[in-house]
Amino acid sequence: MVVLATKCYVDGDARERALDGMTSLVGNDVGELAVDWQVGVRDDDFVQVDVTGEDAEVARNVLAETWGEIVAHDEGLVAGETYVGTLKSWDDDGFVLDAGVDVRIPADEIGLGRGSPAQVVERFGLVQHLSIRFVYGGDLGDPDAEPSRLSDAERDRLYDWQRGNGRVNVNSATRGEVRATVNRAGHAQDIVTVERLGLLEQSIVCTENTDPPGLLAAIGSYLPAEMRCVV
Repeated sequence: MVVLATKCYVDGDARERALDGMTSLVGNDVGELAVDWQVGVRDDDFVQVDVTGEDAEVARNVLAETWGEIVAHDEGLVAGETYVGTLKSWDDDGFVLDAGVDVRIPADEIGLGRGSPAQVVERFGLVQHLSIRFVYGGDLGDPDAEPSRLSDAERDRLYDWQRGNGRVNVNSATRGEVRATVNRAGHAQDIVTVERLGLLEQSIVCTENTDPPGLLAAIGSYLPAEMRCVV
């Protein structure tokens, strides 16, 4: 079994659609290997995939590389190693990431320029449950522990978003649902693509002449989701 660093936190029909979609995505990743798989959800909403068959170990490694992996509780996080967590919350003191356990990234270790954590969230269009890579500093109960921080690769990714034409980031919706919403709102010509950031987190990449706040306003009434612009 492998626990992926993406969550399924919607209910009802939306949950069934999301898990059906996740099963197809896993098939895209490992379908050519000699494995069978079944997608499920842990009590903490992280997606888990049970993999069996001759190529099971290879398939688990592929899925972990593609989606990021949540480390088992009995293994624990190792100081200095890079992991993936999902953005759980933020306050004046920093970010809290869910990596199977809560990991706090102090405000001084976010490394995305000036401003409070809330201002960083707005400026970079961060939405709750977004997968974020971080370097674990250690147990904060240990006086010798370093603070955890965002990884250099994660900072580079977020800065690259700002250098582009603009984006609208969305949670609580699959990629197909976001694409259908953009089309229904009559704005298909205003986007380049919808980039998958997680099972239910997407990034609408705008064309050069598209105003992200304007696009958000146009599609917001069609999509019950958290949405933020990257400009």
